[in-house]
Amino acid sequence: MTKTELKEFLDEKVNLYNNPNFIESDPIQIPHQFSLKEDIEIAGFLAATIAWGNRKMIINNAKRMMDLMGNSPYDFVMNHKEYHLDGLDTFVHRTFNSGDFKTFILGLQNLYNKHGGIEIVFANFQQPFTMQPAIAEFKKVFFTIDHQQRTTKHISDPLQGSAAKRINMFLRWMVRQDNKGVDLGIWKTISPAALSCPLDVHSGNVARKLGLLTRKQNDGKALFELDTNLRLLDSTDPVKYDFALFGLGVFEGF
Repeated sequence: MTKTELKEFLDEKVNLYNNPNFIESDPIQIPHQFSLKEDIEIAGFLAATIAWGNRKMIINNAKRMMDLMGNSPYDFVMNHKEYHLDGLDTFVHRTFNSGDFKTFILGLQNLYNKHGGIEIVFANFQQPFTMQPAIAEFKKVFFTIDHQQRTTKHISDPLQGSAAKRINMFLRWMVRQDNKGVDLGIWKTISPAALSCPLDVHSGNVARKLGLLTRKQNDGKALFELDTNLRLLDSTDPVKYDFALFGLGVFEGF
C-alpha cells in the first residue's frame, strides 16, 4: 500500500473500533464506572497496571480492586486507615500481589498529598512529542515512598528500554478526547500529539505486517519506530491508530 492507501485503511479501522462497543470487552470499562476526576484516574491507573494476560481476568480483577476500595478509589486512597489495607490481603493478579497493591495505594496517596496528583506529575515532565521521559520521572516520584524493590517492576521505565505498554495505554485513556465515547479525555494539560501507541504482541505483529515496524522486539526502540511512522499519518493524534492495530490483531486475526 502507498502511504495514502495505508492511512485510508487505518483511518477506516479506527472508525470501526473507536466506539462505545469497544468498552464492553476492554479494561477501559473500569474508569468509565466513575464520574469524579480522581476516581477515574485512580481506577484507570490501577486497571492499566494489571492489564496483562487474559482480558476477562484483567477486567474481573480490576473490578475486584474497586470493590476492595468500596468503589470509591479516591476516598480510599486518601482516607484509609492502616487496618483498611488488611482487607487487600486476598488480592492477587499474576505477579501483582496484595503487597504491591498496598504500596500503590500509599504511592497514590503521596502523589495527591505532596505532588498535586497523577496528572500534574506527568504534565510537569512532558515533552512536545513524547511522554516517555515523563513516564520515567513519574516512576521516580511514585516510588519515593517506602517500598519493596519487587514492586517497582509494575511501572515500566522507557529509559531502561521498555515499551511501557500499560502506562502508555493509561495515558491514552486520560488524554484523548475525540467525542467517540471510548477514551475519557479528562486531562487537559497534555497534548494527544505527545502520546505513544501501547505496543503489545497484537499491535506489534499488525504493525510489522503493514510495514510500520521492522524491529522484531516489542521494546522502547520499536515504540520509537512505530511512533515515528504513526506521526507521519497523523501528527496531532497518532495514538488513535492503536484502535486500528489492536482491532485488526485481536478481532480480525490480521
